[in-house]
Amino acid sequence: MVIIRLQRRGTKKTPDHRIVVADKAHSQAGRVLETLGYYNPAYEPPKLTLNESRLTYWVSTGAQISPAVTSLVKRIKKTAATTRA
Repeated sequence: MVIIRLQRRGTKKTPDHRIVVADKAHSQAGRVLETLGYYNPAYEPPKLTLNESRLTYWVSTGAQISPAVTSLVKRIKKTAATTRA
């Protein structure tokens, strides 16, 4: 099964994450199929980039989204709605 999840990067106590598409059987730091974006919680507000067209492509092919990535996507859509208003 293919899953869209966070891959932890960075050093001890200064994490940053990649939003990746990977096979569920591989480890967290294992092989990925594609990198969709980046998330760095060290900044205020946290830096978050995401290729939404590729995200919709992978979801349409049957990829599952992890709960952490789901909350980040909701945060992106919420901030995009407030900046448009």
